[in-house]
Amino acid sequence: MVGAVTIPQPSSTPFLRARASGVFWYAKWSRSGVQVNRALGRAWVEPDGRGGWRRRRGRPPEGTLTEAEATARMLELVSTHDAEQTQLEAEASERQRRGITFRELAADWLVYLEHEKGAKPSTLRDYRWLLAERGQPHDRGTGRSPGLLMASLGDRPARAITTREVAEHLRRLDASGASARTVNKHRQVILAMFNCGMREDALGLTHNPAAATTKRREPPPAVLDFYEPDEVERLARAAAGGLHRDVTRRVIEPPEAAARRTEDAQDAELYRIAAYTGLRLGELLALRWEDVHLNDRRLVVHRALSDRTEGPTKSWQARFLPIADPAAEAFVRLSGRVDFTSPSDYVFCNRLGRPLDGSALRRRFKRAAAAADLRALRFHALRHGAGSLVARETDARWVQGFLGHSKITTTERYLHAKARSEDLDRLNRAFRARSDVPEARSSTGEKSSQFAGKT
Repeated sequence: MVGAVTIPQPSSTPFLRARASGVFWYAKWSRSGVQVNRALGRAWVEPDGRGGWRRRRGRPPEGTLTEAEATARMLELVSTHDAEQTQLEAEASERQRRGITFRELAADWLVYLEHEKGAKPSTLRDYRWLLAERGQPHDRGTGRSPGLLMASLGDRPARAITTREVAEHLRRLDASGASARTVNKHRQVILAMFNCGMREDALGLTHNPAAATTKRREPPPAVLDFYEPDEVERLARAAAGGLHRDVTRRVIEPPEAAARRTEDAQDAELYRIAAYTGLRLGELLALRWEDVHLNDRRLVVHRALSDRTEGPTKSWQARFLPIADPAAEAFVRLSGRVDFTSPSDYVFCNRLGRPLDGSALRRRFKRAAAAADLRALRFHALRHGAGSLVARETDARWVQGFLGHSKITTTERYLHAKARSEDLDRLNRAFRARSDVPEARSSTGEKSSQFAGKT
């Protein structure tokens, strides 16, 4: 039941207030002890010569109000405002009675992630997509959200959602053919939302219905594959030669052809630098010339682009990388271009000096790999290659710092991606036949037939 509401009490008549743009009618009233002020409209008045106002002669033009019209307008506003506030109070009372819905909990959680946890824009975009309403268009492209979570739980009061309801949602995903990873992502989002709502400074929810549901067993990560240095160079040469471009398109003018050659050369050097530094794509796109210290052969990595927004790196920490010879040579070639080489300019930029578009860059990478007759890999495989190649020569802790991993367990994937020559030497030494090992004999002194003729 909504609490008692004081009947709105408007002032007896509207009042006038002069502004720079003219004289206007205003109304003032109080509702439940809260004062409300509203502008009514331009007044059809003129100075009366005694410091006051009087009605002008003639018919008021459209958009201006006489005192009688202002009074009628004031009474209309009082009635409308009272109805709106009564509706809001009823909704607030109902919300308090039933608690917030899953949809409202999702909105609060996204605000918490953005403003309190500082989640990256790309992370927020993914979560918003997962929590979008059915049919909501994607920010880019023609895709529309299936809205599975909202269709299942959106209208349910958060405090009334049971473990069984969450489990049934996850089972429907299983039945639809969704991967274990997708099912676990839905489960994890629900779990995180309710954990946020259970904080004392949040919504005071008392239980988390996702906590007792079953996490699906995911297949192990795929074996790391990457390009060896000679393959990286083939990839770069294909990009520099423009082999990834559509040669069937119409002939272009010389200035455009020159601009494209510059873009192709930049792509080639970007692939090399990615493969020889292990930088993430977002870190590459945010790299500025002031971060490249060729004299000291040192690279400072302290920012990244996420969903076209510049911010800190994934680990929120800066790292300082030595620049290997092939990467240094690529930086030197890039620094010789005509434009955009000042300290604050981006190392990799478009014709206007702005950051490259990551999605378009990935597409060009795939076309360049195909043109170089290389197996299809993701752009991130260049980072995998850097980590795996370095892991052949140094220890895990050094590789962890080189790649900027926050956990050593992430780095361990790189340690055995491809056999190191010293590992093969160790194995060969371990399995090599030794001439000083006596032959096995039976209890009678004869050679055992089990070992006869075998090495």
